[in-house]
Amino acid sequence: MESHTLKKYPKRLVLLDVHAILHRAYHAIPDFTTSKGVPTGGLYGLSMMLIKIIGELKPDYIAACYDLPEPTFRKKLYDAYKAGRKKADDALIDQIIRSREIFEAFNIPIYEKGGFEADDMIGTIAETAKKEKDLQVVIASGDLDTTQLIEDDKVVVYTLHKGIKDTIIYDEKGIEERFGFGPRFMADYKGLRGDPSDNIIGIKGIGEKTKIKTLVSYSS
Repeated sequence: MESHTLKKYPKRLVLLDVHAILHRAYHAIPDFTTSKGVPTGGLYGLSMMLIKIIGELKPDYIAACYDLPEPTFRKKLYDAYKAGRKKADDALIDQIIRSREIFEAFNIPIYEKGGFEADDMIGTIAETAKKEKDLQVVIASGDLDTTQLIEDDKVVVYTLHKGIKDTIIYDEKGIEERFGFGPRFMADYKGLRGDPSDNIIGIKGIGEKTKIKTLVSYSS
């Protein structure tokens, strides 16, 4: 995103998708440990991204959003949701638990709710906050699921591009350039394409180009 876009709004709120960032960082540097052999790769990557966000984006407000281990409403609607995922490593689970200490140290509030995911917290806060005229919402994540929330340059997604240091910011124009359609089609695209990581089955026999052509031609 160009710098003038970041300077356009007087105030900025950053929403952190903690699990997505931690998961990405943990798998990027799985052997990162303390001198006593305690795994800290996920915590290191999360802390580094947080400090980078504070330095680059200079947010006025930050909130950390968490998943909880209990089943969500998606699991109740679709029992096979996320089926087949192997259990998270104990080292990753330990770092997820310990990550709360980082936000306590930075005095950053945590949002979570039983039966919902961090994405739901992020979506709810973003939809509410975007009504504030002078406020820009930046969603910081480790994946592209939240790009469906992007709106012009009012709500944007700041995500890891390569590894844990290279980041990219997507506004509405950026999503159109990458996928060939806007953020409002992202949920439909996921429905057509499927999402192996969540065990969501796509439509067989429809290739990538046909999916995009279908969305652009017929909308939802």
